Amino acid sequence: MRVLVIFLKLYGDFENGTPVHDTIARVVSNISPNKFHEYFINWMKECHTVDEDVTANDGKTLRRSYDKSRRRGAIHVVSVFSTMSGVVLGQLKTAEKSNEITAMPELLNMLDLKGKIIITDAMVCQKNFDEKICQQEGDYLLVVKGNQGKLYRALKETFPVKCINDPEFESFVTEEKSHGRQETRLHIVSDIPDELIYFTFARKDLKKIGMVVNFRSEITGNKKEPKMSVRYYISSSNISAEKFASAIRKHWGVENKLHWRLDVAMNEDNYRIRRGDATELFSGIRHIAVNILSQNKDFKAGLSRKMRRAAMDRKYLASVLAGCGVS
Repeated sequence: MRVLVIFLKLYGDFENGTPVHDTIARVVSNISPNKFHEYFINWMKECHTVDEDVTANDGKTLRRSYDKSRRRGAIHVVSVFSTMSGVVLGQLKTAEKSNEITAMPELLNMLDLKGKIIITDAMVCQKNFDEKICQQEGDYLLVVKGNQGKLYRALKETFPVKCINDPEFESFVTEEKSHGRQETRLHIVSDIPDELIYFTFARKDLKKIGMVVNFRSEITGNKKEPKMSVRYYISSSNISAEKFASAIRKHWGVENKLHWRLDVAMNEDNYRIRRGDATELFSGIRHIAVNILSQNKDFKAGLSRKMRRAAMDRKYLASVLAGCGVS
């Protein structure tokens, strides 16, 4: 904090001295979270101009934000992440005793979804969520699991694993070797078959069914049979098998490029800031830091090294803050 105050003295007067820690904490804790999120989203709308993108949505719990003495549980923040640009487009805290199902549509309503493919996990695979995206001229790509019982069972019956060799379906294969294992993923997309036509009445924009068959095996001398897993998806986009493979792979970007960096580089889960709404506000400030540091190309390094340099090099910090127009 002292380094930042010294830096700010270059751009303004501090006739009454520099503010102490409690003053800064009191000011931050009194900022309206709703206004903060509104300005954050408007800022990103102005500077994020990608016409077509895969946007991943996911939530993260701030583990140390709970306050036992005040009977306040840990807060849960939902983020919308641009996988192509590597920036956070918006965030919103879920209401207490609520979850992502109610918070996500509210957050998406504040964003520009035109031309974007919105991909999220099974929890948000809800009809009102689909409609919200399509009303805003976006497309959804949603994984289907047991929480959508009828649809999930219908997909399993209509697309058994044996259909992976059916030439009628468009397919795309990817292979990857990493972390001591090899994975082969077969991606299949199909138009809506007659057996599933009923579901198009409930989801009027449903156009494609997707299936991913994943074979995982150890690269070591272990001769065990490869492990197989199957996942099903629904989409409102006329997506190709290759683009389908790329989109669902990019969905992991919200974990690898955002949540992991927040935990490892910024140590987010160990923050105990609890005064007022400061926990939620500092979560947004960390998202801003991720955005501007990720987009700064003057110094090619990981987030931790960029943060360290910004704390020690005033010229670099000035160049980072000068480039706040994230593209």
